[in-house]
Amino acid sequence: MATDDLMTRALEALGDDGPLSAEAIHRLAGPAGLADLPATMTIADVAGLLDISPHTLRYYERAGLVEVARDGNGHRVYDAGAVRRLVFLTRMRLSGMPMRDLRHYVSLVDAGGHTVPERLDVLVEHRDTIRRRIRELTLSLTAVEYKIATYGGSTGPDVPAGGPLTGTGRTAPPDEPLRRTLATPTTMTR
Repeated sequence: MATDDLMTRALEALGDDGPLSAEAIHRLAGPAGLADLPATMTIADVAGLLDISPHTLRYYERAGLVEVARDGNGHRVYDAGAVRRLVFLTRMRLSGMPMRDLRHYVSLVDAGGHTVPERLDVLVEHRDTIRRRIRELTLSLTAVEYKIATYGGSTGPDVPAGGPLTGTGRTAPPDEPLRRTLATPTTMTR
């Protein structure tokens, strides 16, 4: 199961009724949230689950971000705790957390409970970075929506991604008079 499938399952479990909550994420990240996974997994299984390469998993292990047991033949065996940590690590990397910050955070976790205030500081700072990035992406989305509307396309949250345009063949922004043109390679790529 790839990361997209994992995210889809998580979003379905959370439902559409209201904002996401820390409690809902706790349910998903806790032992019950991974209950349908095997007790142990191979590197190929975990790579498939998280949609990352085995090389990345080995890198996370070498970087000290996750401890992985070995079987009698020396093959990696991932238990539920390692998989939970890897889910967290991949979410943090996807959200833009630098490896340096991940290493620092994991070292704090491994150091014990007395580091909770410092862990909180790391996460609050990262949350603020994510919120700023969301605002930046929202502004970018607004600019794209504006240009789609300028060319006569449908915009807004109810328009399916990649859906058909309901354009009018408009070749000028709304504040300019329409020009009728023949379809040429130049006008077809606008």
